[in-house]
Amino acid sequence: MSFVGGGSDLPAFYKTAPGAVLSTTIDKYVYVSINPKFDGGIRLAYSQTEEVASLDQIQHRLFRAALETMGIKGGVEVTTTADIPSRGTGLGSSSSFTVGLLNAVNAYKGLNSSAEWLAATASEIEIERCGAPIGKQDQYAAAYGGLNLITFNPEGSVSVEPLSIRPEILTELFSKLVVFYTGVTRSASDILARQSEQVTDDSKSRAQLGRMVELAYVLRDELCTGRLDSFGEILRENWSLKKGLASGISNGDIDRWHDVAIAAGAEGGKLLGAGSGGFLAFFAPPDLHDAIEKAVGLRRVAFNFEPAGSEILLSLRKNNEQK
Repeated sequence: MSFVGGGSDLPAFYKTAPGAVLSTTIDKYVYVSINPKFDGGIRLAYSQTEEVASLDQIQHRLFRAALETMGIKGGVEVTTTADIPSRGTGLGSSSSFTVGLLNAVNAYKGLNSSAEWLAATASEIEIERCGAPIGKQDQYAAAYGGLNLITFNPEGSVSVEPLSIRPEILTELFSKLVVFYTGVTRSASDILARQSEQVTDDSKSRAQLGRMVELAYVLRDELCTGRLDSFGEILRENWSLKKGLASGISNGDIDRWHDVAIAAGAEGGKLLGAGSGGFLAFFAPPDLHDAIEKAVGLRRVAFNFEPAGSEILLSLRKNNEQK
């Protein structure tokens, strides 16, 4: 769940000025299991099922690229399930899947995976091998976990700064967040491609993203000093800036849901992810959450803070090497 700075993790921006995103992981998960397949083929079970004889027959691009990268040529059965819709929700599902798949395959091979290796390799697979016009924030969030300021440097390196926040402030923060599902899923690729083009060609868009990066640092300082009073205002400014980056980020329905939530007492809010659908998050006193839910008329989604990144829950193979 990205709060501020989203979009500054695209190379169109960070190759000339550092980007920064303040985000958190939440207790919604993608589960990946892998097991030997007796006949030497490959069986993949996700929202669809594929049973093939070789890697080049796999239709799912991320599956194919990840297994190629990891040197798995056959003889495996991989199953994935998720707590939320697997595509187009704005909560980093595809990157969480890729990170989890890499972690599971390494454990299957008897290897441990560092968070940095998982994030960097997942980014390479999604962006370079599969050609997705996306940024790196979701891969690093899923691999590291927790509430972080993630910085994207012009030479391509990424740094992850866990925020040092008093437990009572973290509890208060999450008690004031309320999230709704719009019921709309969408591919982020087209929106992000337009955003990258706009940022490359338009100085105003670059200035807007620059301000969003500033807000990421402002919000970090506010949270680390125990102040939540400006959280809603920062969300509102960030969302206003984000909407102006490219066409399709918002639409009439999203604007209406946002405005009625603000009228019902939300101090700020934003659409999570690239735009056009997925989940809406608002910051408001807990005693107003029911009124906001009634006003927007959308499905409310319960969630909480998750401090951990990708983890191996069960492995029947001995880990013997650090990757």
